[in-house]
Amino acid sequence: MTSFLRSDRSRAVAIWLLVVAAFIFAMVVVGGATRLTGSGLSITEWKPVTGALPPMGDSAWQSEFARYQDIPQYKLLNRGMSLSEFKSIYWWEWGHRLLGRTVGLVFAIPFVVFLALRRIPRRLILRCFGLLALGGLQGLVGWWMVASGLSERVTVAPERLATHLGLALFLFVMVVWTALDAWAGKPRQESVTRWRIGALAFLGAVFLQCLLGALVAGTDAGFVFNDWPMMNGAVIPNDYAGSSLWQTLAHNQASVQFNHRIGAYLITLATIVLVALAMRTRALPNQARQMSYAVGGVVILQVVLGIATLVMVVPLWLGILHQAGAVVLLAVSTLFAWRVRRL
Repeated sequence: MTSFLRSDRSRAVAIWLLVVAAFIFAMVVVGGATRLTGSGLSITEWKPVTGALPPMGDSAWQSEFARYQDIPQYKLLNRGMSLSEFKSIYWWEWGHRLLGRTVGLVFAIPFVVFLALRRIPRRLILRCFGLLALGGLQGLVGWWMVASGLSERVTVAPERLATHLGLALFLFVMVVWTALDAWAGKPRQESVTRWRIGALAFLGAVFLQCLLGALVAGTDAGFVFNDWPMMNGAVIPNDYAGSSLWQTLAHNQASVQFNHRIGAYLITLATIVLVALAMRTRALPNQARQMSYAVGGVVILQVVLGIATLVMVVPLWLGILHQAGAVVLLAVSTLFAWRVRRL
């Protein structure tokens, strides 16, 4: 009978999940680089299995290039591109997709092994199944995003890019949270406190800000209004309002960038309040207080990176750092929310 009992914690499972989280982090960063280099539409077919292999030989490369030449991005933006130039963007997208497949294997294979060995805490099994299902859905969402740029657009639809990134970040948060649960075991109590509500609200705000950033990337809004703190000399850009509410929220460069700036200001203000309250609350455990300081430090770094990325007109290395910083901020916000849940 004892062989069927499960411990409430498993450090091995926690380490596995943290490795998965690291792979998701890499996936998001490479995805950002793929977007910044304009490489996301270089592979025009979705082949979940056979697509794991790159083109083999000159004829295969010519065939891939010919398919790319049929889409609007080539005809309207990249006409005259050489095969070697095509290969440079192809490898970004192929690497991104290969990393996605790798993340799936890094999750699925150990999951089956841990499940067979009965090492996963019982209360986390269904959650892990849910994470596996969401990972599979992410592949479908990724293709749904790419498909939006193959017929009538020269880039993917911003809202689909935000959906794709949002699902990846949600998976990241849930994998980190589950890893922490596996490491520490079930909490003795889970009381609803102001700290718990506030920390979860802050985590939600950071997540929303990441989605606003995805809309900026999807509309190329970072390449316009490159002064700060003004926007083309104005507090609110004159062309803030689009032709419709949806246009204003997701497709208009001025409003999308302005919304992302306002989100950054609000999160910075919330962080100041968070850290000040943590310093004044003696009942807050030292570990939670230190995590609040970490949140503050990452927010400052992310603000600096964001401003630098904007005024320097999004150089590739800074754009990648800014996106990586967003994921790091999401990670420390998750750690803080998880810790105060156990007050």
